[in-house]
Amino acid sequence: MTNEDIIQAVKDIISTIAPDEEVEDLKTDVSLREQIELDSMDFLDIVMELRKRYGVNVPEEDYKALASLDSCVDYLAPHLAGKELVTS
Repeated sequence: MTNEDIIQAVKDIISTIAPDEEVEDLKTDVSLREQIELDSMDFLDIVMELRKRYGVNVPEEDYKALASLDSCVDYLAPHLAGKELVTS
């Protein structure tokens, strides 16, 4: 998966979890929680979707690595290498 694919994958998951949020204009270097309304349950749902769609298990101590789209790319890129983008 490319970096752009990873960003699209995370945006697609957010759209599934929080369908009322506008994800297309999200800034990649700003915390997701500063840009959209995500509570802790929404964040856990995002982590669960990553596991369901891509087989990526994110341990709780790594949750902070998913704060922004850029940090998601940094964290997820090695885990998603060779995988295809899955959209809902």
